[in-house]
Amino acid sequence: MWFWRLKTSLSASFRHIRKCTTYTKARRIWEIISSKPPENGVPLKLQGWVRSIRSQKEVLFLHLNDGSCLANLQVVGTPDMGNSDLSFGSAVHVEGRLLPSAHPGQEVELHADRLEVIGPCNAKEFPFKAKKRHTMEYSRQFPHLRARTNSFAALLRIRSQATNAIHKFFQDQGYVEVHTPVISSNDCEGAGELFQVEPANSTVLKEISEDSGKETKHFFDVPAFLTVSGQLQLEVMASALSRVYVFGPTFRAEKSLGRRHLSEFYMVEAELAFTQTQEDVMEVIEMMVKQPTEQILASCPDDLHLFYKFVSPGHREVVEKILTSKFIRMTYAEAIDILKNHSENFKFRPEWGHDLQKEHERHLVRHCGSVPVFVTDFPRDLKPFYARDNGDDKTVAAFDLLVPEVGELFGGSLREERLETLQDRLDRLGLSSSYQWYLDLRRYGSVPHGGFGMGFERYLQCILGVPHIRDVIPFPRFPHSCKM
Repeated sequence: MWFWRLKTSLSASFRHIRKCTTYTKARRIWEIISSKPPENGVPLKLQGWVRSIRSQKEVLFLHLNDGSCLANLQVVGTPDMGNSDLSFGSAVHVEGRLLPSAHPGQEVELHADRLEVIGPCNAKEFPFKAKKRHTMEYSRQFPHLRARTNSFAALLRIRSQATNAIHKFFQDQGYVEVHTPVISSNDCEGAGELFQVEPANSTVLKEISEDSGKETKHFFDVPAFLTVSGQLQLEVMASALSRVYVFGPTFRAEKSLGRRHLSEFYMVEAELAFTQTQEDVMEVIEMMVKQPTEQILASCPDDLHLFYKFVSPGHREVVEKILTSKFIRMTYAEAIDILKNHSENFKFRPEWGHDLQKEHERHLVRHCGSVPVFVTDFPRDLKPFYARDNGDDKTVAAFDLLVPEVGELFGGSLREERLETLQDRLDRLGLSSSYQWYLDLRRYGSVPHGGFGMGFERYLQCILGVPHIRDVIPFPRFPHSCKM
């Protein structure tokens, strides 16, 4: 019955088309389906990509998606609107009228007056097929095309909303965003995992040398690198603005090909002046995990449902537990004692003074009931030179936040604000000459302060349950791979 009602409505619509019809500017699908009540009968334009085609004797059905949301919009036309260029994946421009749909599951559909194929697509050669669910491993082979899949398009929308939610959190808390440099002369982490930056054209250095009258080995006169962290520059700004943050790309020249590591990724880092204890910083982190995540759950229900149903079934409950639980606190020494009681289960034997391995991190989270856990007061030799000394000659006021399935998500510490203590440590490491500017921050109005950093891609893994980090970033960079 609904088919004949549709046929009658379609015929009437075409009989009343007037040449003088004025179509509004192109609308996006999320605007159309979110209009309450739907704007029935309004002439409009729609542009997008064909997700499915069904041609019958007297009616042509298309499902279009324009990337604005997970939902498709059904387009109803006549068979003569189809041609050899119209196929799954092709880009089209449609003009028509929005009318109530007789088909269950959708409120409205677009009855087409005109349909134009803007960009044809060879459906046989296109690596993604209609009505087939492709694995993330398969999609990863096509970084230039995988945004056409439902799952990766949903990921990109969630990623955008997560970015907005994190910025909103900091802005609401009175933090000032700072754009720290991508090129730096410092190795903030002290691990030597750096990409060096020099001109690709060697004649540039020769020209600079001739202009200055002295031989120049480096473009900046000193070795320069892609940043591994904006923390040191944030400390400069926190000494004047009190609360600052940065959200930007960082780079690590690691050989790791693991599920948690990339050579280029995004970091969220913050510095707080006038802190007293690690707890001051950890409280900010706990709020920063919970508030943006709640905002994301509220703003991306359909996209998140796709992940929780098809990619990581049951993970919604993991996220809900993170949001409703108080994060656990334990010292590094306590963590080692817990791990030693189960050392027979580990490939790497836990020992005081050794870093926690991924298997250790996951065990500690499970031991705490799958609730995020802060591990505090690490051995001094495991943390960078700027971590504040605890005065026991062996530990510093530094911590990691471990979360379910991912492991380490945050790293942070109180920063050493005492000039003499910091000077002594830099002297022992042979770094004093390179960090005189850093010592100046302690000479002129130094205050207790602390900060943290969070890997944004790991955060997305945490809230979505995606196993591999390469599936939560548009263009993953890792050893042997820099496509596009």
